[in-house]
Amino acid sequence: MTPSQLLGALAQVVDTLTRDEPDEAGYTRLLESVQALFPCDATALLRLDGDTLRPLAVTGLSHDTLGRRFRLQDHPRLLMLLQRRGPTRLAADCQLPDPYDGLVEGRTGQLEVHDCMGCPLYVDDRPWGLLTLDALDPRAFGAVDLDLLEAFGRLASTVVVAGERISSLAQRAQREQQLARTLAEAPATLRPRDLIGHSPPMRHLQAEIDTVAATDLTVLISGETGVGKELVAQAIHVRSYRAEQPLITLNCAALPDNLVESELFGHVRGAFTGAVRERCGKFELADGGTLLLDEIGELPMPVQAKLLRVLQSGQLQRLGSDREHHVDVRVLAATNRDLAAEVRAGRFRADLYHRLSAYPLTVPPLRARGRDVLLLAGGFLEENRVRLGLRGLRLAVDAQHSLLNQPWPGNVRELEHLIGRAALRALAEQPQRPRILTLHTHHLDLLLTSGTSPAALPAPINPAIEQAATRIGLRQAVDELQSRLIRAALARHAGNWATAARELRVDRANLRRLAGRLGLA
Repeated sequence: MTPSQLLGALAQVVDTLTRDEPDEAGYTRLLESVQALFPCDATALLRLDGDTLRPLAVTGLSHDTLGRRFRLQDHPRLLMLLQRRGPTRLAADCQLPDPYDGLVEGRTGQLEVHDCMGCPLYVDDRPWGLLTLDALDPRAFGAVDLDLLEAFGRLASTVVVAGERISSLAQRAQREQQLARTLAEAPATLRPRDLIGHSPPMRHLQAEIDTVAATDLTVLISGETGVGKELVAQAIHVRSYRAEQPLITLNCAALPDNLVESELFGHVRGAFTGAVRERCGKFELADGGTLLLDEIGELPMPVQAKLLRVLQSGQLQRLGSDREHHVDVRVLAATNRDLAAEVRAGRFRADLYHRLSAYPLTVPPLRARGRDVLLLAGGFLEENRVRLGLRGLRLAVDAQHSLLNQPWPGNVRELEHLIGRAALRALAEQPQRPRILTLHTHHLDLLLTSGTSPAALPAPINPAIEQAATRIGLRQAVDELQSRLIRAALARHAGNWATAARELRVDRANLRRLAGRLGLA
């Protein structure tokens, strides 16, 4: 490298410090400077979160790398680089598995990285993260000046400190503009779980979470099944001033009607058959913290009235007791139903709905998140790589295109399960256990949105059902079909709910709840 090239690359790093741009843009410019200085095929900037390294920016690596999380106990190569104070070049014949094997872009035949260097980054004399450089040529870094890499590492540390401070100031100014009052930030050790995504809908959701987390407003989190509503609730709690207090979750759809009240408010001994001792409910367990009521739309109407009272006054009574308890609980509610429509249909209390939706949040479906699909897939690939004991697990280009072209009716949960199944299918095809496993489209078993073969199309709909749905609407048609099936099953089994539930393959409590909603019980 000529002196002019060296000065140009260093000038680019310094220029990064003066730019008011998002962190990821600045980090990418930093890595571009690395590639200008050193003969590498791929670079990555990773931040240390506890015992896990999280990629902030990559060059030369597949896009899904940003969604992966590298636990140090699973990646001894990264651990070795991080433990050494200065830059380190690992031997080309090092037998420790490389986390980037199979992830270098544009390489289909040569999958394993052969030359690797790394430099830990320190902020306030504490390890902040890691800068890694990788090359497919085992001799690429033979003549690299490690002192130059160490100097660059110091500059990189300055860049990340400046970027974090600028980002922190911008976020604080935004909160002050949006909120009438600013509450104390949660401790750094209580960072929320990752809500992975860089798409505009996810950026908007993150901004809304930051806004509402600093208040004590009740939040109604809505969205399709599998989008990650519980994860959003966790993020709100951890970013709130209640972060050091418990987050308690109750799935309202998983309990029989006669136990919901006890689970929420507790009971005293003898309150009902089987109540052999006094027990506090979820509200008391969450006192001082946050209570997430998942599937709130399934809550029975009688319990809705009692829940409203607690939300308004903070006072509750255990089942069977006259004594009142005061609780200080922030309530978050989640649902995949249209609660406004449920209110109009008389199946949900209007006053409770308005109380719960003081701040409504809608989690975008996966099909609206664009290339976030690949980030999420990267995280699931890494989890399955560890679970299956593989050195590398990657998506081929055709598989990436297929994932980007799916409608994802099951959202993130569907993607998670699909990646797990695909990894097992691909592994079963191998005559011997591979070091690096590549997933292709045929492993994913997807119903593509275009070019679908007739054999893969869904079965035709019964004409009578289709006509009914067209005439009276889908929801009413489904309700009528469910009513007929439930009545027929009860008639066949002389009104025995347990036997009817087994025949219909549903939980008995859920069957009774559904029958009640349909006016059958």
